Amino acid sequence: MKSLLKISLVLLVLVLASCGRRENGQLVGVLDRPAWKGINPFGMVYVPSGTLHIGPSDQDVSNTFVQRQKAISIQGFFMDDTEITNNEYRQFVYWVRDSLAHTYLDHYTETEDGRELIDWEYEIDWEDETLEDLYYQGDDRFAGRKELDASKLVFEYEWYDWQKAAHDHGRSPRNTFIQRRKVNVYPDTLVWIRDFSYSYNEPMTRNYFWHPAFDDYPAVGVDWHMANAFCYWRTKLWDTYAQTRGDGLNTEDFRLPTEHEWEYAARGGHDLAPYPWGGYYVRNAKGCLLANFKPGRGNYPEDGGLYTVKADAYFPNDFGLYNMSGNVAEWTVTAYNENAYSFLHDLNPDIRYDAKDDDPEAYKRKVIRGGSWKDIAHYMQTGTRHWEYQDTTKSYIGFRCVLTFLGRSLNDF
Repeated sequence: MKSLLKISLVLLVLVLASCGRRENGQLVGVLDRPAWKGINPFGMVYVPSGTLHIGPSDQDVSNTFVQRQKAISIQGFFMDDTEITNNEYRQFVYWVRDSLAHTYLDHYTETEDGRELIDWEYEIDWEDETLEDLYYQGDDRFAGRKELDASKLVFEYEWYDWQKAAHDHGRSPRNTFIQRRKVNVYPDTLVWIRDFSYSYNEPMTRNYFWHPAFDDYPAVGVDWHMANAFCYWRTKLWDTYAQTRGDGLNTEDFRLPTEHEWEYAARGGHDLAPYPWGGYYVRNAKGCLLANFKPGRGNYPEDGGLYTVKADAYFPNDFGLYNMSGNVAEWTVTAYNENAYSFLHDLNPDIRYDAKDDDPEAYKRKVIRGGSWKDIAHYMQTGTRHWEYQDTTKSYIGFRCVLTFLGRSLNDF
């Protein structure tokens, strides 16, 4: 018994000695933590933390109760300098298409822990008969063309219900808060016809998403779920690349902006500015229009674009962001509530609600901001609020992504 006690004491001394060997007995924190220098996302600009006064940026009696003025503070973030373009969104569509092709062709590789993942090193033989199911067949073919069946392009994305988890206080298993949804990622090109009665827009339906002439134009026909799926895929794309470099450290997720992140970014650092360019008018001193919208009584081409224009058209605001007013309205992650300004928090305010398919229609409203090519000047104002149903696609609504900045300021790095 005594010998066993001696052995235990010796082991205890060795353990205690090893615990303090590298730290020299000092409180220095956990060593060998991964280095973090931040990231500089391609195509994004940095919007520093700051304060703004939300609400009407001009006298607007009719909107007094849905845009009550309030001072709020916003954490810094990165934001895409333009709306997501057709060519950028096409990268997502192609990724889903290619992942399906690899799956059909059984192109897998096994990881060390036994998981099967797609092996992207394989070349895809698009003439392989195994892939015939990805194309329209029989009577669905038009003019004998071999065309991809857009209904097959389905992508499943996930999100975590942080609000529900926070109020659960650890009583439920983790999978209770993990939400998943499958979406068809191909843009709804028929919006160009559906949105306008007695109007000839078939060329836009046929060409807008695929023709190279529109590569740098904003993607439309994308509903709120599709925009969220794109953000999830973009995060996975970056994380996979970071792992190949050996970083082993996930960044914050790409996501849609909150309503007030969008408004703060749109003002370009000028509090109460009615437009991203700061002034009270939609024309400059030479009489040139400063955004793509519907001037006058329907003189659509006066501003330089009959429909949408390139995503980097016109001058950017002082944050370097293009077309925060006009061109296409933009989805935000925020749920729309008429009197939200009366109860919102003043620190990173936001309202979330994950509306189910069988919820009342009013629960599915999401805030859109910025106005579009077919809207009048009122909707161009940085303080104007509007909404659309989350499962609705339009020819005048697009989106851009943001990425929360981790730290106090970009100048700290």
